[in-house]
Amino acid sequence: MECDKIIKVTGLTKRFGNFTAVDHITFDVRKGEIFGFLGANGAGKTTAMKILCGLSLPTEGSGTVDGYDIRTQQELIKRNIGYMSQKFSLYPDLKVWENIRLFGGIYGLGFKEIKQRTAEMLQSLGMEDLRNEPVGSLPLGWKQKLAFSIAMVHKPPLVFLDEPTGGVDPETRRMFWEMIYRAVGEGTTVFVTTHYMDEAEYCDRVSIMVDGVIADLDAPDALKDKYGVPDMDSVFRTVAARRPAGKEAAGA
Repeated sequence: MECDKIIKVTGLTKRFGNFTAVDHITFDVRKGEIFGFLGANGAGKTTAMKILCGLSLPTEGSGTVDGYDIRTQQELIKRNIGYMSQKFSLYPDLKVWENIRLFGGIYGLGFKEIKQRTAEMLQSLGMEDLRNEPVGSLPLGWKQKLAFSIAMVHKPPLVFLDEPTGGVDPETRRMFWEMIYRAVGEGTTVFVTTHYMDEAEYCDRVSIMVDGVIADLDAPDALKDKYGVPDMDSVFRTVAARRPAGKEAAGA
């Protein structure tokens, strides 16, 4: 049913001069799922994500994010999603609680809501004793967990995570994915890019972009069965080596 789709795009295309970064991709994301958006550097996934987040306009194509048009309602998209960038959107010179208050205000929360959610967030993260610490002084893993929580401070129905676990140790990665599962359990849809193929196994469905097109899209187990390989790393290597001749795979 169409009503269970929180993202729907058709023929999405982005060109920069003569270069086509995203080439007529069509896909949807279902409410409540973890959707993995995979691709090597330069494949077009970050460009496509920026369009979905209301940060860039497509050259061609149409689509909606949580019911808002990607061409005409970009500001509404930005207000109603969560977004955690690869390089973090936190301000290192501000204290932990100041970052929470700042982004709570940006997302349109009132003073009482911000105060309440700041207390709840610090407690759930075990960061009460760090509330007055500058974010720049925190270890990388703490920064990422804080950034994710701040992206969720307004309780959005959909959150975009751009390589959220890059550079952290395996234990912190595991804890971060536990936070993702909790968010999904509370009704949030997660759209995530990652270059860790083992993390693709945690997604309900994954798409694999190659040279601006979606080369394949399905559940991890279905993709492994399709290509007769034991893991998602092997799936990715196989798909990247045999890019479909057409615009995109039929399953996309």
